[in-house]
Amino acid sequence: MKTPGTLLLDRSDIIALLTFEECVRAVEEAFRLRAQGRTLRSGLMHVNSVDGEFHVKAGGVELSKRFFAFKINGGFFNNMELFGMPNIQGAILLFDGENGYPLAVMDSTEITMKRTGAAAAIAARYLARPESSILTICGCGVQGRMQLKAMKYILPIEKVYAFDSNRLKAESFAKQMSEECGIQVVATDDVSKSIKESDVCVTCTPSRRPYIDKKAVSAGTFIAAMGADSPEKQELDPELLKSSKIVVDILEQCVQFGELHHAIDRGMSERDVYAELGEIIAGNKPGRISKDEIIVFDATGTALQDVAAAAAVYEKAIQRPGMRVFDFFR
Repeated sequence: MKTPGTLLLDRSDIIALLTFEECVRAVEEAFRLRAQGRTLRSGLMHVNSVDGEFHVKAGGVELSKRFFAFKINGGFFNNMELFGMPNIQGAILLFDGENGYPLAVMDSTEITMKRTGAAAAIAARYLARPESSILTICGCGVQGRMQLKAMKYILPIEKVYAFDSNRLKAESFAKQMSEECGIQVVATDDVSKSIKESDVCVTCTPSRRPYIDKKAVSAGTFIAAMGADSPEKQELDPELLKSSKIVVDILEQCVQFGELHHAIDRGMSERDVYAELGEIIAGNKPGRISKDEIIVFDATGTALQDVAAAAAVYEKAIQRPGMRVFDFFR
């Protein structure tokens, strides 16, 4: 039997083939399809390693055809400082979900970055106040830069507070992103004061203890909690979750790995979760219904985001001549 061959796509290929706008469309559709029961059950495995961790995520979705993806990412948060390489990197294997043929092997760094930003942007579209103009970013690394651009893509952001445990990193972030985005970005050491003044807060740090509490958050604030994707990570005080409207990406993942995991340990129940994001996108439940409600989006990162973005890349790649291909069965 003649096989179609397997594409090999490096990071430069992904950059050329996937815009942020395309990623947002793909990820939003994947969340909608989950709410409609048109996805395979996602799987996630977390493995601690020396000085880092590995995440294995797998899932499938019905798009132009059925696609399945398997992603392995390593998270080593001293990589950039020690080796000059991304802190989070890995590979995605994309399969034909109808016959199991491996369609592509691709670098995961760019997809992980964009699909994480896309999830936060989509959540902000449905859960933040549409006039939100002041943003706090917690974590001034690569993902922090992506999150600022994501929020600016969706909301009329005019001012940004940048917080990081490394003050010099926050200052560098503020200078670079002010110039790049054409808005005011200010480094801050007082994260509670900054969040108090903000309409939106995005957290994307590898913190293992909470640094945002209930008293720091004003009525109407939207918080996208993007950092806690393993059992040890935590950015929000459980009391904040217990007093807020909680929307999750995938409920069963958040119960095990997200901010919700820590809140459940402190007496919260998964029954207290308002909705999965896909339910809101699909129209099964309303999103924000009051200008004063505090809404937390607890995101652990899903294989559905990966497979949707990878499928979008693949479908563009097969239209381009000269892409690298090999055959598993040759």
